[in-house]
Amino acid sequence: MPVEEHGRTWPRPQPRPPEPGDELWIGRPASVQFAGQPPFVFRVISIDPRPTYRGWAWITGYQLDEQGNAVDKREIFVRLAGLRRAVRRLA
Repeated sequence: MPVEEHGRTWPRPQPRPPEPGDELWIGRPASVQFAGQPPFVFRVISIDPRPTYRGWAWITGYQLDEQGNAVDKREIFVRLAGLRRAVRRLA
């Protein structure tokens, strides 16, 4: 949806896609497919460069457990605005 400012309409800026190595919280805000399950941390391997719906992307990566170990390789379709960066504390 465009943003109006001083009588002019500007396109709404799109969130930047994640980059390989990023760790993200994946949950309901990322897509309805994740409703009804607890959010999980996902380490990005790659982002599909093919165009899709505006503000959405296919990303490939690993679902991580609580210790940061990869437990499942997945390809997921997510809304970029619903992605949140995960910050893990180093022990």
